[in-house]
Amino acid sequence: MAMHIVLVEPEIPQNTGNIARTCAATGAVLHLIRPLGFSLDDRYLKRAGLDYWHLMTYQVHDSLQAFFMDYPDARMFFATTKGGRMYTDVRYQDNDFLFFGRETRGLPENLLAKFPDACIRIPMISQARSLNLANSAAIVLYEALRQQDFPGLQGEGHLTGREEEAAPWLDYV
Repeated sequence: MAMHIVLVEPEIPQNTGNIARTCAATGAVLHLIRPLGFSLDDRYLKRAGLDYWHLMTYQVHDSLQAFFMDYPDARMFFATTKGGRMYTDVRYQDNDFLFFGRETRGLPENLLAKFPDACIRIPMISQARSLNLANSAAIVLYEALRQQDFPGLQGEGHLTGREEEAAPWLDYV
């Protein structure tokens, strides 16, 4: 099983590419709800995802209605600045679906009104409209994975042993 990121009508290919890379690195499944503001062949989309596309699974749905027909029993959470509770107040489970809206308008209010208890918010100062879509998806996804003890993810890193040109500031450390 895996977590699911659902992007409803994303507009900016670089954001979707970055989210695709995050999905690849975490094993999350990416769902794209049409219409998309770009082509899936877009060079900016591919560039932002780097060479991770082969590591991820994604599905394209023709509409929200089509998505809900495909996943009628999905456990869903909707990230929105209009959410009544913080994203950290939810107890996430494997196979949850995390929804994010368009960069310019967010998720449709009629959708949010149908699921008021599933609306979540990332706290920020009152003067800020919103966070970047790719950042928001990563924040919520990693909290969900943290709560599940990062299933299937490598928790330790190691030095590679590669010699690189020393940075001048290293002389001061």
